Amino acid sequence: MKSIFRTISLRRQPNRRTFSDAPEETYKFVRDRGLDHAVEREKNLRPLLSIKDLVTSEPSKSLPISVITAQRDSLRVPLRPIEFIRSFPSVFSESLPGGIGVQPHISLTPETLNLDAEEQLVYSSEDYKQGLADRLLKLLMINRINKIPLEILDLLKWDLGLPKGYVETMVPEFPDYFRVVKSRLRGCSGELELVCWSKEHAVSVLEKKAKDYTKGSPIAFPMKFSNGFVVDKKMKRWFDDWQKLPYISPYDNALHLSATSDESDKWAAAVLHEILNLFVSKKVEKDLVLHLGEFMGLRSRFKRVLHNHPGVFYLSSKLRTHTVVLRDAYKRGVLVEGNQLVTSRNRYMKLMSKAKKESNAVSSRKREDKGKVEGEGEVCEDEAKGEDDVVSGSEVEDEGEEDVVDADEEEEDEVDQDQSLKRGRRNTSPRGGRRSFGSLGSQEKPRSGRNKVKLTTEKSS
Repeated sequence: MKSIFRTISLRRQPNRRTFSDAPEETYKFVRDRGLDHAVEREKNLRPLLSIKDLVTSEPSKSLPISVITAQRDSLRVPLRPIEFIRSFPSVFSESLPGGIGVQPHISLTPETLNLDAEEQLVYSSEDYKQGLADRLLKLLMINRINKIPLEILDLLKWDLGLPKGYVETMVPEFPDYFRVVKSRLRGCSGELELVCWSKEHAVSVLEKKAKDYTKGSPIAFPMKFSNGFVVDKKMKRWFDDWQKLPYISPYDNALHLSATSDESDKWAAAVLHEILNLFVSKKVEKDLVLHLGEFMGLRSRFKRVLHNHPGVFYLSSKLRTHTVVLRDAYKRGVLVEGNQLVTSRNRYMKLMSKAKKESNAVSSRKREDKGKVEGEGEVCEDEAKGEDDVVSGSEVEDEGEEDVVDADEEEEDEVDQDQSLKRGRRNTSPRGGRRSFGSLGSQEKPRSGRNKVKLTTEKSS
């Protein structure tokens, strides 16, 4: 394998500076609305499910708001807990127990309890547990020491889709895959260790999709840039050369390569690409994946990959953090390949949006009622105006009798000034303007610009 890279490096110009060797080479960041929406739509889902799990852990399926407030930071609630809970009346219900009346107690609505029951069925299904075990096995094989501290797995619990108490429930069911061992690391409660290497699972997603692939041959990464992203000739040339480099499997150890070489850059991109494919939603917070990369000894290489390859990995700055999104896993902001847990989470988000839709419907009805009241007022004003005996010259003109206007220039100027003055009053106070017009009687009614054009045309003729 080393001879392949030595041959490639000899073909290059000796003093050629590549894109990855020039960190000062920057490009203009362009947002991707679809991927930003995919990140932002889960804004309140994680804290909401954390509160839901806390409530369901109580035998009474209810707890006082003070318990949630005390754990606000660990639950990652963005607002005051009581305000957050009241924002989703379709998910949570609030009550004051008899005889206490001091603190409200929070429970779940029947719809939420039904979704929770379906979610637990997903976690307990054999298909999901087998898929989760395969993904954990792959993650352990990617790491060169084949161990991962439980604390890091807890940080990635949401992204990996780990159930509650997975160490006691799920891990013992796969003794041929992994086991929990004591850790020598300071402050670490234990580590998940690989038991047996699986050649069958040591195949990346890109290798499976590649046709007629042989080990050591190049595999091109799927690239897609945001609309408006500019790829100049220099960058395109470097991307083309980079894609032609041999593909090194993320399950191979290539730490011997220089961290600043293009070969190492492509291997690190393969590792990060495979890790993101192991996550439920094919995305993860940047700090978390860099924390994992630090344990694997790849933190700096991951940072370099995220900077050099905006067409493979997208960095979203929504939700007051940076989220790494795998571009080829999404199409128009929607996950291409979902799973049971993603479907369950989507149902929760649909229930969360139910209260917002009802609120929008109420606001819309209020606006319609207000418009009807204003419309009835205008009809009454028109009827009052119809009872007047005197009709203004501009109104006669609207009815087609344009040749009635026979005033001289001074009178027309006065009419124009009077109309402009009335328009100013009407724009300043619309309601006041309508009331005063109802009592004007024979005074001239302010008209649109069309009447003014007709007056000017007749004068010129």
